[in-house]
Amino acid sequence: MTLVSEGGVALVTGASSGIGEAFARALARRKVRLVLVARSREKLEALSRELAAVSGKEASVLALDLSRRDAPARLYSETEGRGLAVDLLVNNAGFGLNAPFDETPLERILEMLDLNIAALTALTRLFLAPMKARGRGSILNVASTASFVAGPYFAAYSASKAYVRSFSHALHHEARPHGVTVTALCPGYTNTNFNVVAGMKRGAGGLLPRQDAGRVAEIGLSALERRKPVRITNPLDFLWIFSLRIAPAWLPPVLAAALFRYAREKQEKA
Repeated sequence: MTLVSEGGVALVTGASSGIGEAFARALARRKVRLVLVARSREKLEALSRELAAVSGKEASVLALDLSRRDAPARLYSETEGRGLAVDLLVNNAGFGLNAPFDETPLERILEMLDLNIAALTALTRLFLAPMKARGRGSILNVASTASFVAGPYFAAYSASKAYVRSFSHALHHEARPHGVTVTALCPGYTNTNFNVVAGMKRGAGGLLPRQDAGRVAEIGLSALERRKPVRITNPLDFLWIFSLRIAPAWLPPVLAAALFRYAREKQEKA
């Protein structure tokens, strides 16, 4: 399966760092023309120059805060106005919050939900229609292994990623007859600045299997090429997720709460 046709482009959100940057680099190695989206124009322009040397193609840069409700429509209008046919949409932009729910500022929670859910949904809706009309296209929505369990101290984040996984899995079957693949990618703990933004205690990361962002991106693109509806990136994560099928429903949240409570207490004592 060819992810991007001749004359088409790949659009990556959250492209200035972490998994989004890794997707941009992986696609540049495939000589794909890119549209890079994030809040920091300076970081995107620096990355664009670097990737042009790899792909031989200049990447378009759009600095937008996708947590703003009008941003997805602005992004779509911009690509349409430039005559860019988006064959591949990577909805990567998002962040997490690791703290007791009642101690987290409400404004920050709503900002996260606007980015993780509302923006992703809007962009999928806007770009899916023209893909179906052309009879080709791919959408990769970055979910998380957190989507498989109710996550105490990650309550709103885990719920947002459960939405992304369920939403993407459903659309996979809607879009497939029209030549469009929709995949939910579920990375676990990845070596990015996610934990810093989330306020995640350092001790928690040491208890979880880790993966490199570049590896996550390659697995995601492979999942699209193989038309997979959902892809867990780390085999070690797959083991505990599979075990949830035989565990009583009450047990996973209890274990998750104990894990993150222990990690937080350990860090606070350090």
